[in-house]
Formats: sequence, C-alpha cells, structure tokens
Amino acid sequence: MNSNTYLESSSPHIHQGISTKSIMRDVIIALLPALVASIIVFKIRALIIVVLSVVSCVLGELLWQKTFKQKVTIDDLSAVVTGILLAFSLPPSVPYYIPVIGGIFAIIIVKQIFGGIGKNFLNPALASRAFLMATWPAVMTKWTLDGISTATPLELLNNASPNLPSLWEVFIGYTGGSIGETSALALIIGGIYLLYRNVITWEIPVSYIGSVFLLSFLFCNTGTPFIFALYEIFAGGLLLGAIYMATDYTTSPVTKKGKFIMGIGCGVLTFLFRTIGQTAEGVCYSILIMNLFVPMIERHTIPRTFGEVK
Repeated sequence: MNSNTYLESSSPHIHQGISTKSIMRDVIIALLPALVASIIVFKIRALIIVVLSVVSCVLGELLWQKTFKQKVTIDDLSAVVTGILLAFSLPPSVPYYIPVIGGIFAIIIVKQIFGGIGKNFLNPALASRAFLMATWPAVMTKWTLDGISTATPLELLNNASPNLPSLWEVFIGYTGGSIGETSALALIIGGIYLLYRNVITWEIPVSYIGSVFLLSFLFCNTGTPFIFALYEIFAGGLLLGAIYMATDYTTSPVTKKGKFIMGIGCGVLTFLFRTIGQTAEGVCYSILIMNLFVPMIERHTIPRTFGEVK
C-alpha cells in the first residue's frame, strides 16, 4: 500500500482507547474500598459470598455463550461487576446457595436472554436481588453483625429506636446491613474515582442523593431534620445504588436532562418507599422502576437535530 492510498471506513474515526473492559476494570477498582470494608466488618464470610456470586455470574455467561455458540465475552469483566454488585446487595448471613442462584438469574434471565450486554433493560444485579427478595424473603431480611442478629440503621431510624448507631459509625460502616452498603466512606471514595476516570457523570448520583436529602429534610418525622437527612443518605443502599447501579450505561439515559429526570425519579421513589412502604429500604425497586421509563425519558429528552422541521 503506497502513501497515496486512503482507507474509507464507517465512524467513529477518533478512538480514545476506552473499551467495555477498561470501564469495567475501573468499576472493579472503585468497588475495592467497599469490599475491604465489608471484609473488616463481616469477616471472611463476606469475601466468600462475593467470590461465589462472581464465579456464578462468569460461569453462567460462559455456559450460555458456549451452549448457543456465541462469542465468549467473559473477558470484558461485565459479569464480574454484576457478581460484585449482586453480592454487595446481599445480607452477610445468607446461605451460600443464594449468591449462586442469584448470579445465574442475573446473567441468564436478566442479561443473556435479552441479547447480552447493552441489550438488557433492567440492571441485572438489582433485578436478581428483587427476585431473591420475592423468593426467599426470610433469609434476605436477616441482618447480623459479629454473628448477632440486628436491625439495619434505617430500620432503627424509622422505629425511633434508642439503639440507633452514631452517624459516624454509619458513615464509617460498622453497622448491620448488606455486605457492600455499610461503609458510606468507602462507597464515596470509589465514586470519586469513577468521576475522576470519567466512567460516570455527576448528574444521576447528585440528583438522586440530593432529592432524597431534600425530601428527608423537609418531611423529617423524628429528631433534627439535618441529622435525619444525613442518616437517610449514609444508611442503607442509597450510595451503592446512586453511584454504581443507577448510572449503569445500559439502563440509564444518555442525555443530561434525562439523567436528572432519572436521578430525581429514583430519589422520590426511594423516599416514598422508605416513608410509606412496608420496608425500610427502597433503592432496589426505585431504580428498577426508573429503568423501565428510560426509553420514554430518552424519547422526550433527546436533542432535536439542527434544522429539523416537525
């Protein structure tokens, strides 16, 4: 080929070296502080549940793609991320078959049946958690700390319990709850890393967390409004959901206006679930509901083409 020969190809013509694998690798790195915190609080059992969940997700994807003679894509690390996020949403006391079943359900039923990565309309980890909650509610709502059954800070807060841990303990993470949600500090550190790496943008996390804070402050039903609102932010799965799940590329809007709508919608639903629902939490179902509205949000927020005539 001489120097005067040109190649004609389809867009994109500019590449930044970003791939699914590099994005997922950054997400895994961002989740490491929360993983370390979970092992410190819940000991080796937390690590075992994470490993079981990740292995189940990876093997489930491998077996599906081998069975249907599809390209094997487990090296893109997306199944690993799903496995970690699923494990992070589970109580540390669940039987070991729970992360195994959950991992297979997340990959095969929620992701692969619809065509694989980029084609699922629900967040696989959250959809799997909802399935596990509906199937094994007793084991999915049993919380332990140091081997002793306990309530989550949100449950204690809603019941105005005198045993509510301090705000510092909730922020650091030495409380009962799901494996990856207890340490707000660790989740924030990971979120800052993702923002620095441009893996996520600020619109969904800020609008989601901000709307929950504002509503909790305005409609505080116990104690000081500001402190009550901080508990609502740092306790439970809000930070895990807002930073790592609501921002999922496949199941969230791409337009800036759409991201704000997504975040505020999740925030309002989470507040309603927590205040008038039968559960102290509400992040999982809030994000799943908003996932269903993403196509409509995109349709009404996509920028109009320059020069377009109705």
